[in-house]
Amino acid sequence: MSQSTTLSGRARLWFVATLLMGTFTMSISQSAVSTAYPTLMRYFSISASTVQWLTTGFMLIMCIMMPVSPWLLSNIGFKSLFLSVLTMFDVGTLLIILAPNFPLVLLGRALEAIGVGILFPSYQTVLLTITPRDERGGAMGLAGLVMGSALAVGPIISGIVLRFTTWQGLFIVFMIVISLVILLSLKTIINVMSKVPSHLDWLSVISLVGFIGVLYVVNLVGKPGVNWGTASVILIVSLILLLFFGIRQLRLSEPLLDLRVFKVIQFNKSVWLTGLSYIALIVVTIVFPLYYQIILGVSPFISGMALVPGALFLSILNPITGRLADRIGFKKVLLIGMVMILVGWGILALIPGKFSLWIMMPIAMLIEGGNAFVMMPAVTLGADALPNEKVSHGTAVITTMRQLLGSTGVAVATILLSLGGVATATLGNFHIVFMTFFILEIIGLGLALSLKEKKVKG
Repeated sequence: MSQSTTLSGRARLWFVATLLMGTFTMSISQSAVSTAYPTLMRYFSISASTVQWLTTGFMLIMCIMMPVSPWLLSNIGFKSLFLSVLTMFDVGTLLIILAPNFPLVLLGRALEAIGVGILFPSYQTVLLTITPRDERGGAMGLAGLVMGSALAVGPIISGIVLRFTTWQGLFIVFMIVISLVILLSLKTIINVMSKVPSHLDWLSVISLVGFIGVLYVVNLVGKPGVNWGTASVILIVSLILLLFFGIRQLRLSEPLLDLRVFKVIQFNKSVWLTGLSYIALIVVTIVFPLYYQIILGVSPFISGMALVPGALFLSILNPITGRLADRIGFKKVLLIGMVMILVGWGILALIPGKFSLWIMMPIAMLIEGGNAFVMMPAVTLGADALPNEKVSHGTAVITTMRQLLGSTGVAVATILLSLGGVATATLGNFHIVFMTFFILEIIGLGLALSLKEKKVKG
């Protein structure tokens, strides 16, 4: 039976703080590792394409675990699940610290990814479950703050730690924090989700490998020396597996991931809105540094630091936009965000010529700030359109779709920039990218306009 009714006052505060602290640390680990790539390449004598698997492999495994999270939430008490996820992450991190070779580092990273893949949809589901419907915007604003802040401070924390210690020191920091969260969880985390035991459909789990295949091929786009014959076979097999997965979910009385949530029009629109806002965010973090380095000729360090104001702006706005959505309604907040994103891409797409770093940085802030008005409010709006027992399935669907759409967006940007080689991309290539995503976000604005206004209580 759910204990959410008994969770109030200080107990609720500590519960939410512990949940977000664990999620925040694991989210940082996702983005911070790339800063250590050059060090790891020298330490293990590996190539750039090999070390990249620390991120690519992490993303693939994380994506396959997201659709399993609703079943885990329904069949395992939340406290046990949360502690298991934290422990798995800690074991993986310890393995990375002690690893004498790179394959063991990859194994440790895989264990971390399993934990993150389960936790990302689950913590959103739990926050939505323990929060009254008319206060969900503020709660999900905090969830957005965790993700936005991790994006902002992950590379900064990584850079500081690596300046004073070895690459193992970075993972030791993660392990210490997660170990403290485990100890805190023993006292503060309770079972807030109702257990509804069900059979685990292994055929559905196995067919989720299709997600890995699709994302793997998408991530090959723009890379040199790819065997596209083999990649095409992988893509076709993966799409067949995903088709089988989808048909099977619709036929099962107890699906692993209930895709019937797509029948709810409001939820369907919310999925695409959160996906389009995430595409805008992730493409900015990938394309803007390339623009700074290739077109403006600045150093990689400067190009990285130029992203910090936008990420910090996103972090500051997330809790504000959540509370604002509760007060004035979700449609208005979503429209503000989509207009911000559209104006940002529109300036780049419709005004010819080269922009200086000092103009590009506010544009990045505008697009990333718009994301704060769209991504988590859209998740909340989608959850509000579903009955409580389907919220876990809804958040898992949204999180998985967001990952797939974000990766596809990056692939499209890479293809457009690679029409002559990314390293030699011209201003014209970048303008094609800007125009493409400007048009895409026009669709997003149309979706936001078509939403029904959420009634604001009290």
